[in-house]
Amino acid sequence: MRNPTKMGLQFAAVLAVSAMALTGCNNAEVTPNSSSGSATFDPSTVAKDDALIAMLPGALKDKATLDVGSDTSYEPAEFLAADGQTPIGYDVDLAKAIGAVLGKKVDVHTSEFSTILPSLGSKYDLGISSFTINPERSKAVNFVSYFNAGVLWAVQKGNPKGISLDDLCGKKVGVQTGTVEEDPDVSDRSKACVAAGKPAIEVISLKNQTDVTTRLVSGSIDAMSADSPIIKNALQKTGDSLETLGDVYDAAQQGIAIAKDDTVFAGVIEKVLNKLMADGVYTQILKDWNNDEGAITKAVLNPTASN
Repeated sequence: MRNPTKMGLQFAAVLAVSAMALTGCNNAEVTPNSSSGSATFDPSTVAKDDALIAMLPGALKDKATLDVGSDTSYEPAEFLAADGQTPIGYDVDLAKAIGAVLGKKVDVHTSEFSTILPSLGSKYDLGISSFTINPERSKAVNFVSYFNAGVLWAVQKGNPKGISLDDLCGKKVGVQTGTVEEDPDVSDRSKACVAAGKPAIEVISLKNQTDVTTRLVSGSIDAMSADSPIIKNALQKTGDSLETLGDVYDAAQQGIAIAKDDTVFAGVIEKVLNKLMADGVYTQILKDWNNDEGAITKAVLNPTASN
């Protein structure tokens, strides 16, 4: 799955203004989530591990900074603070914790979601952006599992359009480009509509999840689908504007991505994550962002991918 731009206080302002601009009459109050919007994790509290540092491949052992690619439009996993520049979120904090264990600074680069995996090994050392581990992606990169999330849907509060997951044919559905919500989930649902002689789903695929959420609040789309933590966060951010549709399904592990030929580095990241889990740092980071329900007990290098 994977996987709103510039959320926090900035998201609230953009969402409210955009919704009014699109509808001219939307008066929904948008209340920022008090549990997010500022970076609270201090990587200096995490001790470096010389034994793990010694396991790093030569090129990375001498590198002072880990470069991380992340689509910072996906609150609360990775998004931009109110200044519009500083990446924050539980994925960002986990990246910093990994860097601390390896005695390195971490530079999280805001990147378009679909460009991160192809840039591993050349531009980025790690891809940390709520990547669902699936067979197609697993052919291209190494993954170390670190989080569990499912697919969840949202509609306008009260479901005024009577949207049903059992019949989305002809409806406008918003998804973020490159997510498993877009393909295969919604695309397969649309194909089933056509095969049944019904209108295809009108898929509104946008680069930023924020824009999808804004359109749903304004009523210019009928429903949206995203990872469960993102939908739950959007509901908090938009006050009484949205509600969930149905339950979470297709729960799957998400992974930190490493270039396919960097198998040694991938093995080190697996060990680092398991150390952070054993030390309690991992769980505390997720708790700080109210997402510990997605915690897993063991990080695994290249686990079996979900179909």
